Amino acid sequence: MTDEKLICTSCKKRVTNQPGTAKFNCPSCGKTEIVRCKHCREIAAKYTCHSCDFTGPN
Repeated sequence: MTDEKLICTSCKKRVTNQPGTAKFNCPSCGKTEIVRCKHCREIAAKYTCHSCDFTGPN
């Protein structure tokens, strides 16, 4: 078991074990893992990939 601490890429809040959290690779480069909390997903808050500067959601 790992002690992975998930942090929302948009709001920077800790979201470990929170329902509605999404975790996926950057849709542009696929290198960076993007983590989104339920609230940021609902309000379509912007996020930026640290590897390629891709900004979403589109």
